[in-house]
Amino acid sequence: MEKIVQTAGRNALGDFAPEFAHFNDDVLFGENWNNHDIDHKTRCIITVVALMSSGVTDSSLVYHLENAKRAGVTRREIAAIVTHTAFYVGWPKGWAVFNLAKEVWAEDATPEDGKAAHAAEMVFPIGAPNDGFAKYFTGQSYLAPVSTEQVGIFNVTFEPGCRNNWHIHHADKGGGQILICVAGRGYYQEWGKDAVEMKPGDCVNIPVGVKHWHGAAPDSWFSHLAVEVPGENSSNEWLEAVDDSQYGVLK
Repeated sequence: MEKIVQTAGRNALGDFAPEFAHFNDDVLFGENWNNHDIDHKTRCIITVVALMSSGVTDSSLVYHLENAKRAGVTRREIAAIVTHTAFYVGWPKGWAVFNLAKEVWAEDATPEDGKAAHAAEMVFPIGAPNDGFAKYFTGQSYLAPVSTEQVGIFNVTFEPGCRNNWHIHHADKGGGQILICVAGRGYYQEWGKDAVEMKPGDCVNIPVGVKHWHGAAPDSWFSHLAVEVPGENSSNEWLEAVDDSQYGVLK
């Protein structure tokens, strides 16, 4: 274990309170934190629990949460530690620490975490994996029928980076599709035109005969209602995938 060297006390209080700075840098961190009777990861956990118990939720706790992560405390472990401690020191303290810990371990979130957070943003279900149309999509999508009578309405959900192929809606009369974004952020693009960003509440009307694609932004889940406009002899013509050079320019 590399020796811990701390200078925060002298940097902040060296002139104002040199003795306190000495105790902080040389004794607390210089001696105590370098004691190997307790392994470093355990010491980090104890410190987080002690600060949480005292109701300390400022930058010092953030520092020690980050320190715990560097010491190997995983996202699942910190969640279990804070939950367990909250039973003994108070539920509001648990909430306060979780608000900080979520930021520290943000990049460790799993796809399932993102899916659950996205589902909580909307009233429509995500549905089942869209396996029936998987060959027409890049990435994972989900499909939830909302209405299959009178007018077909489906909630289509795209994981980050997922999009469908270029395609065209056909009909002898009527037909086409309407998209209404209900959660997340995505794009709609017609052939030869710039992509249009879609956020909750945005609506796109797609006439028959227009080559287009739609899907999630690279960094966001995306859900839209797909409303099938009634038409005579309606059909979809699936075309080539949206390649990475086309999609890669989007943010």
